[in-house]
Amino acid sequence: MQVSISQDKINEDERWVGLKGYLANTDLPANEVYEQYNVLWVIERAYRITKGTLEMRPMFHFTQKRIEAPVCICFVAYKVYKKLERILKSTGINLSVDKVLNIVKTVTTMKIKLPISCETLTKTMLLTPKHKSITILFEQYFWNFFLGDALSK
Repeated sequence: MQVSISQDKINEDERWVGLKGYLANTDLPANEVYEQYNVLWVIERAYRITKGTLEMRPMFHFTQKRIEAPVCICFVAYKVYKKLERILKSTGINLSVDKVLNIVKTVTTMKIKLPISCETLTKTMLLTPKHKSITILFEQYFWNFFLGDALSK
């Protein structure tokens, strides 16, 4: 068996190096097709979040309400996820939502009800450096600033 290299083929292929092509079955103008593909990563990321972090799974329901309810819950969960992502970015906490959620899972909050006065005391234990890196997320004034009166309702 003999192997040969075609310089003509190499020269022809060099013309296309670094270019990306799209094949679409649409009547949209080329620049609009390009723009749609350019933001496709946002949709793919949302899909990964709903399948991964939010653990949305296939549903086998037959009534309209039973189909809409889980989809609505996942949509709201995704909306909360994105809001937390924006809050983290705007406050300079350089962690992903997933990392923050993993840290929060290790935080302990104690509630103690005093026997005589029936007063309840709450203490959140932020012990590790990771806990301390997200301390602001446990402050009520912080959430009042971002969410306003939504938390009090």
